[in-house]
Amino acid sequence: MPVAAARRAPLGAALLARYARQTNGDTVPSSIGAWYAVVARYCGSRTVAGATLFADDVFATIRLVRPVPSSRALPRLLPPEVPARHTGGVPELPEVEALAAFLRDNAVGRVVARAHLADFSALKTFDPPLTSLGGLEVTGAARHGKFLDVDASGVHLVTHLARGGWLQWRDALPAAPPKPGKSPIALRVRLDDDAGFDLTEQGTKKGLAIYVVRDPLDVPGIARLGVDALAVSHDQFATLLGTECGHLKGTLTEQRTIAGIGNAYSDEILHAAKLSPFKSGARLTDDEVDRLYAAMRATLRDAVRRSVGQKAAKLKSEKRSGLAVHARTGMPCPVCGDTVREVSFADSSLQYCPTCQTGGKPLADRRLSRLIK
Repeated sequence: MPVAAARRAPLGAALLARYARQTNGDTVPSSIGAWYAVVARYCGSRTVAGATLFADDVFATIRLVRPVPSSRALPRLLPPEVPARHTGGVPELPEVEALAAFLRDNAVGRVVARAHLADFSALKTFDPPLTSLGGLEVTGAARHGKFLDVDASGVHLVTHLARGGWLQWRDALPAAPPKPGKSPIALRVRLDDDAGFDLTEQGTKKGLAIYVVRDPLDVPGIARLGVDALAVSHDQFATLLGTECGHLKGTLTEQRTIAGIGNAYSDEILHAAKLSPFKSGARLTDDEVDRLYAAMRATLRDAVRRSVGQKAAKLKSEKRSGLAVHARTGMPCPVCGDTVREVSFADSSLQYCPTCQTGGKPLADRRLSRLIK
């Protein structure tokens, strides 16, 4: 073992001992990708470079071969102070569609008693004022791309949930209004029977945006949206791809081109279509365009089918249960059994299966490559 690796031996011994205790010795990663995920999670962001090198040493010298049976094995390694990696909870088309359906079933026909703003930075408009919602009947709920639109007799409460936002419904809201800065709640909408919902946002990076408008098109993000992913025709889709020289991953997630798809479902669509995320849309064959269009429609429709009818609190877990590759780095591909791999960027990542999507060739992860040079 190299000298540098020997110096990391105490960390290795501690990691392996803790790993064995917490998993009862029956869930051992079988690839360097899986070990990298384990070590990086265990060490947190403090020693990512060292964790990467150490994972390489562990895999090369100990030769552990038994597979991880489920995605639940890795997060159990986290110390309490290290947050788990995001696992597909960002609301996209299926989840927002399900939230709109839930509000149509539970809020339409009721009257808004009051809207309490707890995070003043989340509200992006001033005319009409937030107070104008009081006394208005909820007459509809709809989705525009990844925007949620609650129609209160012609005044629209529009929300973009961003990365950490969510809608939490309660049949009986607390009597006291939310206090600014004291909880994740950004906005509370109380209805006339004391039921209602909170718009919340977890994490320190805030992106949730709330708009009160008379026309949804007054929201800049909605005005810029391209054709909806569930409404685009095959011919429109083929034309859009033919004009895009960038990577498929970026094309699918660009809301001005196709609205509604985000990081998670773009990974799932490309996996179902057996296409590399870095392939150019303009270079697809007719057969590849057909496969991608069919995969997009089937993936999103299946996700909507599974999501609509679920309670708002269960939508995130329902989304995670249906993912084949996204947020499953180091896990076996459910189609071929190869190890799901990851490419990391500054503030996001993508997951893919080499066997299913890239002819067995791993894609370059520039961040990891810099660390192990």
